[in-house]
Amino acid sequence: MADGSDTTVTLEQPIASLISGLKEFAGAHGGAKAVIEYVGRRGARIVLVGNDGEWGDQFAESTSAARQACEKAGVTVDNEWERELIELMRPTNDLWRSMSKRTLSR
Repeated sequence: MADGSDTTVTLEQPIASLISGLKEFAGAHGGAKAVIEYVGRRGARIVLVGNDGEWGDQFAESTSAARQACEKAGVTVDNEWERELIELMRPTNDLWRSMSKRTLSR
């Protein structure tokens, strides 16, 4: 068997599609801020927080591609999870329910 897992999902998408998705989210939520998280070989996760408190995410092939896409989409990138950004997020009741059902494995 080759190195790595054969069940790994790669969520790369073309940069134009990524920019379009970022613009669409920001437009639908009165603007947005982003935090880019490195996720290893998979690339980078762009967590978007809309000005209305809604949030979502997109995946890019690298942190540099994620930063470039955010810049071209006009989405401000925060370097880390600041208190003001976290307070802006409004998790849905469904999310709270799903988190309460999860158990931590050792």
